[in-house]
Amino acid sequence: MTAFLGNILGSLLKFVYDMLSNTGVETEYLSYYAMAIIITTVIFKLLLLPVNLSQTKSSKKMAEIQPLMKEIQVKYKNDPQTQQKKLQDLYKEHDYKPAGGCLVLLLQMPIIFAFFAVLREPVKYAFTDPAAYEAMNKSFFWIANLENPDPVIWGLPLLAALTTYFQSAIMAKAQGNGDPQAQAMQKNMMYFMPIMIFISARGFAGGLALYWLVGNIFTIIQQLISTRSLGKVKEEK
Repeated sequence: MTAFLGNILGSLLKFVYDMLSNTGVETEYLSYYAMAIIITTVIFKLLLLPVNLSQTKSSKKMAEIQPLMKEIQVKYKNDPQTQQKKLQDLYKEHDYKPAGGCLVLLLQMPIIFAFFAVLREPVKYAFTDPAAYEAMNKSFFWIANLENPDPVIWGLPLLAALTTYFQSAIMAKAQGNGDPQAQAMQKNMMYFMPIMIFISARGFAGGLALYWLVGNIFTIIQQLISTRSLGKVKEEK
């Protein structure tokens, strides 16, 4: 699956690169390769936008019915069958699908892994002429070659980590007050994930860190817009 999707996404990256290479806008510090990664990441995120919006909507709905779920769980704690039936009725009444968020995430994972593979091995999936690929300019401002890790410790790795934190914080705020145990786990992940991303990005190729940064920025903007839109719809109702 990864190889199949990787070939498709690699072809997209190569297509974008070829289109850019005909524009004549490449500079010493911003290569066609870097621009192709940025644009392909945005296209990739746009393709996944309906799935991400569904996940955001599911998370918002979960936050809204969480107090009602808690009441049912407490009221029928000694009657599991009735508790389950009441919860199912609640889900149906509010048009909430408990497995929806997990299903959305599972649908995204193969595509994310495939795109990650493309940027880890661009010659295999996108630029099939090794000699032409080696001759390409791969600069991105302070990074001379996006094949190599960012030489500046406070560069892309830190930016990737910070945007990962902001993305998690926005999502946590949108979900509101929920189960204390789930909140504690989410809070731990909010701090753990950025640290893990920072450490990993220090060893990744700069192109991967750039992809992660651009993807995070897109998702943050999408989350802010969708959360605001869902809030307005709720107020109108």
